[in-house]
Amino acid sequence: MQLSRLLFQSLRRGITAALLLACLPSIGKSAPIDEQRDLFLRVYESVERGAWNAVDALNDVERRSLESYVLWPDLLALRLRASIRTASHDEIEAYLDEYGTLKPARDLRYRYALHLAKSGDLGAYLEIYKQFYQGLEITRLDCLALRAEIDAGEQKRVVNRAVDLWTIGKSQVKECDPVFEHLAIENILDSGDYMRRFELAVEAREFSIARWLAKSIDQKHVDIASRWVKAQRDPVAFVTNDKLWINDATTRKQLVYAIERITYNDPLLALELWTDISKGQRFSAQQELLTKRHIALWLARDNLPGAYAQLHQLPVAAQNEEVLRWRARTSLRDSNWSNLLADIASMTDAEQDSEEWRYWRALALQHEGSMSAASALLAGLAGERSYYGFLAADELRLPYAFGNYDIAPDEQIIAQLATRADLIRARELFLVGLDGRGRSEWDVAISFMPTEQKAQAAILASRWGWHSRAISAAASGGEYDDLSLRYPLPYHDTFRQFAQDASIPPTWAYGVARSESLFMRDVRSSAGAIGLMQLMPNTGRDVAKKIQLPYAGLDTLTNPHSNIRLGTTYLGQMAARYGGNRVLATAAYNAGPHRVDAWLPDAGTIDARVWIENIPFNETRKYVRRVMAADTIFHWRMTGETRRLSDELLLVQAGGEPQRVARN
Repeated sequence: MQLSRLLFQSLRRGITAALLLACLPSIGKSAPIDEQRDLFLRVYESVERGAWNAVDALNDVERRSLESYVLWPDLLALRLRASIRTASHDEIEAYLDEYGTLKPARDLRYRYALHLAKSGDLGAYLEIYKQFYQGLEITRLDCLALRAEIDAGEQKRVVNRAVDLWTIGKSQVKECDPVFEHLAIENILDSGDYMRRFELAVEAREFSIARWLAKSIDQKHVDIASRWVKAQRDPVAFVTNDKLWINDATTRKQLVYAIERITYNDPLLALELWTDISKGQRFSAQQELLTKRHIALWLARDNLPGAYAQLHQLPVAAQNEEVLRWRARTSLRDSNWSNLLADIASMTDAEQDSEEWRYWRALALQHEGSMSAASALLAGLAGERSYYGFLAADELRLPYAFGNYDIAPDEQIIAQLATRADLIRARELFLVGLDGRGRSEWDVAISFMPTEQKAQAAILASRWGWHSRAISAAASGGEYDDLSLRYPLPYHDTFRQFAQDASIPPTWAYGVARSESLFMRDVRSSAGAIGLMQLMPNTGRDVAKKIQLPYAGLDTLTNPHSNIRLGTTYLGQMAARYGGNRVLATAAYNAGPHRVDAWLPDAGTIDARVWIENIPFNETRKYVRRVMAADTIFHWRMTGETRRLSDELLLVQAGGEPQRVARN
């Protein structure tokens, strides 16, 4: 208890000091919280490695200062996490008692619970589980709890839950293995259980698991699983080798699956094979509809002959919103304006009312001679600060509706927010480089604020230089018109210098960075891209080698200065590859130049606006439009002048040379 009281006093002193010192002016002599932050950074790496000697080496004044810092509990948690195998359980539990509501304590409790289970103290683990994790559906923890109950002789009580965890179509976490072994030893699973999981594995396309399960069913299911594997590995061979077929429902499912896989690579071949096998197999109406729709959509996405006819011939039951969109995009690509008007008219009211189809309906009406109706649609769109709003304004030669409106700061509310312990913690986590944890704590605090406070919190975050949180807080508060908050200019000199070195406009680089990361230096995408301009590690390494920049992997990519240099350089390389066409270069930055090369026309040229609409990937299509609009806004922010978006949309040209280019 003595330790608990000391820990509590440390936290209380830290919060009190932070609350008071956050109100001090930021000019002049550094505030004590700055000194505390420096002390934290001085010892952090050492503590992270499990060495507390860096803290012990501080003199008495420094130690007291650090102990009163708002992130002192984080440092203690880091120490306990690093030494969790050897730390006293009493010490860990005392810490959790005092700081249990803080994020570092919650993280420590999770690791402590896992440590208890791993070290065999399942009884102590079960106590923590029942109090904090039961009912949260965390499979890893649930299985450890079941294992603890089994060890305690409560087998009957856990059987149903254990079978539920086993009956899924994929592999479970390794913590579940002892539980599943118990089910096998006790002969709890019967053939019906294996059959249910077999079907789930097939549905999840986990055919290796299905084949393993089939061994506990019968030879028939082993053969079925083997055919699924063949359909997955070589779908063309499976479809063309009728010796592999059995005229039953399962074979028809396998053929549909194989055709689906073929379609992704060669829609024309898929159509030919589907037409052929449909003559000898009695597919269900649902299989017919879904397969024909799948092929037709990929014919359109790949701009292949007959795409529009296939889409148009689909039965009404197969025509969803995506089909109607691609019918319209195909008509647009073919410059068939009357068809385009009919395609848009067949969409839902909500879809027709989107900016995309209002714009293209207006242009189709122009081409059909209905100038007044077209102008009315364009005039309505021209009031929007968006990609289509700018294009509509270009058609009518109207000024852009930037609609900038600065949020009026309420200094009293901002001062109150600046002294909130949760926001101070979030800010300090950001300032010491623990950005992700800081964002998490900030977002939780913001989520409970009234709307008017969220706008002021956005101003506060902007003043702190925390631009990603300023952008998100403003949006959360429904404030979209303060462009200094929503389109900030961080790292201004860095962007200017490296954009100039790469022969690209800094506004374009800003547009990419905002669209990629909201200026978060440490963010990592699901695909593995890292940092402010979201570079893949291989790309970062290759670019660094070309410009002779020392490359240290993650450290280089999460450093804003080096990330901006690498990102602008790569963007410049893409611009050079595509003859200065920013539309193609932007698409290549997102999807890769090999894909953009495949999306270029086989002959002639195509309007960049039309090319953008026909990008096969929804993500890339939206990304290009978002970056081009942001580029326009950043240009206005940096120069006060309007640069017409249409002037930046160069014609997309086919190329016979290895390096395909675009031209005006």
